[in-house]
Amino acid sequence: MHPDGRRELVLRMHRGQSRAWESKKRFVMVIAGTQWGKTSYAPHWLHREIQKCGSGDYLAVTATFPLLRLKMQPEFLYVFETELQLGKWREADKVFESHDRERGGPAWRVVFGSATNPESIESATAKAAWCDEMGQHQFQRQAWEAVLRRLSLAQGRVLGTSTPYEWGWFKTEIYDRWVDGDPDIDVIQGDSIDNPAFPKEEYERARATMPRWKFNLFYRGMFEKPAGLIYDAFDESVCKIKRFALPLEWPRYTGHDFGPNNTAAMWYAQDPGTGYLYAYREYLAGGLSAFDHAQKYIQMSKNETVVRRTGGANHEDGWRESFTAAGWPIIKPRMREVEAGINRVYGWHQQNRLFVFDDLTQYLDEKLSYSRKLDDNYQPTMEIDNKSRYHLMDAERYMLSDFAPEVVQAGQSVRAVQKWNESFGGRSGRSRRLRERLRR
Repeated sequence: MHPDGRRELVLRMHRGQSRAWESKKRFVMVIAGTQWGKTSYAPHWLHREIQKCGSGDYLAVTATFPLLRLKMQPEFLYVFETELQLGKWREADKVFESHDRERGGPAWRVVFGSATNPESIESATAKAAWCDEMGQHQFQRQAWEAVLRRLSLAQGRVLGTSTPYEWGWFKTEIYDRWVDGDPDIDVIQGDSIDNPAFPKEEYERARATMPRWKFNLFYRGMFEKPAGLIYDAFDESVCKIKRFALPLEWPRYTGHDFGPNNTAAMWYAQDPGTGYLYAYREYLAGGLSAFDHAQKYIQMSKNETVVRRTGGANHEDGWRESFTAAGWPIIKPRMREVEAGINRVYGWHQQNRLFVFDDLTQYLDEKLSYSRKLDDNYQPTMEIDNKSRYHLMDAERYMLSDFAPEVVQAGQSVRAVQKWNESFGGRSGRSRRLRERLRR
């Protein structure tokens, strides 16, 4: 018991939890196996931030409201309400309010929210946040951006706790940035058996009976390409590259996916000398007319030679006509079948001839999580998981369905020759320098 009457807890942390506790970085991300102790540790971290930052709002955000009720809320209330008796829970508002106002101290509250409903936190101006299960499919990048907006005035800290369920924005925006040396991010990775209470026999049973990728994800906290990943041939180490100035004379191609709430577009430039494609611009927006989208496309493509615009399913002639009338003519893709289009894109990745600028975060999120559903034996089915989410992947598939490059082996290099590029011959100095840099 504290001298002023408040309750205190003595924390006995395992090594991984201690590392997270001692980190001074703004974004502390615990990426660890099941039962590592992520959710039980996090309320204590948030309590310390409240003690340090004082009165105001704080956030606790998890992937879905069912997960909130199942995991985050019980752990939080056990610490804040039962053990420390700091305040009271208001179920209707999903808010925990402190008793400090009654005691003459600073008034604070913790606002709970769901990543599937980012509006639940948009009204808060927060000083710190705990984000749980950030690696889950439902915790999308838009929710992470909403958290950052709420913390921007205070430049508040974030504790992220998750198992790496899949590849996606959580890997590219958090883990990969940490690997690249981002000074604001700290990642604490851990095995389930870092928790002394986790049975080693259970850990070994899982290792012996589960597919390696699944064991590494769920028990070792390690990112590994899961079964069912559609574009597993996409090699980030080779084809995810830093942005550079594309030569203006390179021809450009666009792919489009239509919808009232999610209209998507992708831009590609092609090196006439090698046939390599470079994805350099993404667009995903809703709530606008075809005319308004088209005007944005025209403005974004100013001074670029857009040779071909392709998009939409076979039956979406009305959309194509609307964009064409608005000054952005879009043609029907040659391939009607989804699987045929996926195979075409896969071929470009397999030969490492499609490069992507690393600041296309929405594209990379879709590319690295675009997966097939698994059956009971963890084998991929033909069904695409949550297909309606992947608008940029559809836009790319439509565009590349018109690209049937001839592949010519020349020594150890692969050269793609495309018939539409014959009129764009010639090898500028900039093109030669770019090709030399890529060969190195």
